[in-house]
Amino acid sequence: MIVLENPNKKNHIMEETIINTKVTYRLQYKEQFYIIEHVPARICQETGEQYFSPETVERIQKIIKEETKPLRILETPVYEYA
Repeated sequence: MIVLENPNKKNHIMEETIINTKVTYRLQYKEQFYIIEHVPARICQETGEQYFSPETVERIQKIIKEETKPLRILETPVYEYA
């Protein structure tokens, strides 16, 4: 629990509600995009912030750096905003 103090108002109590779930992790590395599905994460329900354990981060890095054979390959359109 976090207590936010405000001299003009009563203290506001903000409860952290973090859930364990699995997410789809996306990243760009060396001019290529990668999507890793079913990654274990902890997510703050208020902010949407995702937290990953050190073991999970190491495994993601290993998958990308060792160029593990992907489950499937997706074609993605690219657009210019201008």
